[in-house]
Amino acid sequence: MPTPTDLNKEKVNLETAQIAWKELQRFFASGSAVFVSSDLDLVEVAHQFAIDNKAQVEQWLHNQQVALVTDQQALQWFTEDTLVWAVVVKPWVLVQN
Repeated sequence: MPTPTDLNKEKVNLETAQIAWKELQRFFASGSAVFVSSDLDLVEVAHQFAIDNKAQVEQWLHNQQVALVTDQQALQWFTEDTLVWAVVVKPWVLVQN
């Protein structure tokens, strides 16, 4: 029988999609676009954000595996018309390229 954690991760996984970075400009402009390093599982990160696991998120922030999207990243992705994986965990949009 699936646990609540499994169900939450399954829900997050279903809400994850590939999208052009250009479509996410307003989230970047508002400071709510969060970069997730490719060495992390986007669904797991979104799950930890959703359950408000501050200790884990702080560790990722400290290790620079999760951070606000920088101007340099945003410009590069915009210029290269990059597709990113994204998921919304209000108020954040987590992105991974």
